[in-house]
Amino acid sequence: MGSSNLMLNSSISSIIDHSSLFNKINKGRFNNHGCWRISASINVETVGTKLGLTKSEEIMAAEAKVIVGTYARVPIVLASGKGCKLYDVEGREYLDMTSGIAVNALGHADSDWVNAVKEQADVLAHVSNIYYSREQVDLATRLVECSFADRVFFSNSGTEANEAAIKFARKFQRTMYPKEEHPPVEFISFTNSFHGRTLGALALTSKKNYRIPFEPVMPGVTFLEYGDTQAATEMIQRGKTAAVFVEPIQGEGGIYSATKEFLQSLRSACDDVGALLVFDEVQCGLGRTGYLWAHEAYGVFPDIMTLAKPLAGGLPIGAVLVTERVASAIEYGDHGSTFAGSPAVCKPALVVLEKIMKPEFLASVAKKGKYLKELLVQKMGGNSHVREIRGLGLIVGIELDVPASPLVDACRNSGLLILTAGKGNVVRLVPPLVISEEELERAADILSECLPVLN
Repeated sequence: MGSSNLMLNSSISSIIDHSSLFNKINKGRFNNHGCWRISASINVETVGTKLGLTKSEEIMAAEAKVIVGTYARVPIVLASGKGCKLYDVEGREYLDMTSGIAVNALGHADSDWVNAVKEQADVLAHVSNIYYSREQVDLATRLVECSFADRVFFSNSGTEANEAAIKFARKFQRTMYPKEEHPPVEFISFTNSFHGRTLGALALTSKKNYRIPFEPVMPGVTFLEYGDTQAATEMIQRGKTAAVFVEPIQGEGGIYSATKEFLQSLRSACDDVGALLVFDEVQCGLGRTGYLWAHEAYGVFPDIMTLAKPLAGGLPIGAVLVTERVASAIEYGDHGSTFAGSPAVCKPALVVLEKIMKPEFLASVAKKGKYLKELLVQKMGGNSHVREIRGLGLIVGIELDVPASPLVDACRNSGLLILTAGKGNVVRLVPPLVISEEELERAADILSECLPVLN
């Protein structure tokens, strides 16, 4: 038997059944590379050293033994980042055009964000929503000031934000129809939509392979063609439709932008029948389009907007922004969260919001987004595999006539990280909003140089 390395916090060791624990050890339960380890509080560097996890291959092998296999990860192990650059455990550098899936809007290790995290962690991290906290109120106040909304509900992710929006829509309709046994409870969603992976949000997500393994999901969702004004107008019905969920720009679905006519028709139809209009801006919101909110580009405003990804700069957060009319239907106990809106998350989130909402920052995003598309058209537009280059601001899609994965792999091997979207044939570019024009030029060069792998 290998050496026993027992690391237990004294506060919990007294309540552990040690005889049972060591029986598991003797049966080899904790055997890993000949090292017997039980850890109640894990220091990643210490454990990594003790287990010899210093190379990517070893860490990936260890991951396969202890993590549920829900992710088809790419074969690199990232260790650090600064600005728009990431570094793996071997020290290789990558230009990041993914932003952690549109999360790291300020790049990696932004100094103001880091300071906010450190300062707040040193004072107060979490108290739950039983108590008031200034940081939560400050963030909500700023969100209200810079949006259509009157009130905010915080969650921990985009899918949680959409779950809350579902509940709020149904509660609103129950309030509007107090004498009806069956108030409007159904929802309209659209093709190529993605709203999350929890059962309610999943029911609003169009991709069947996401839904089928977990059916039955929430009933009462009708999917319409994204952009079909006539179908939407016909299907949004009084006494039936509680709310319409739509992304002004679809990210996961393939970087498809709505038209002003389409969003305006949804707004009008919802107003006509008393349904709520919900804009999911989890990926396209908060500066990514060059507008603070994506819907501002269309001049159409929702009753509810869901946010998440970039808001806290990499920390888990979601937010549901609502009008007073919607908020008035929500009472104590209708919804809640233990972790949501904690001081440790809201303080750095306020830093992110304050930076992004500055007009000069948004103007720079719009300028760089235009420049990126010009570069891509110049360097890739003539390739026979490139069907379309589309997007707004720094959410850009390159649609191909073949699967994009060989191009993604080739770019990664050349030091560029990119994503796919749609049916796997769209390259999705969502870099940090602070990316420089020189870095955009480098990204376009690598993409162009790697195009031959598609032949």
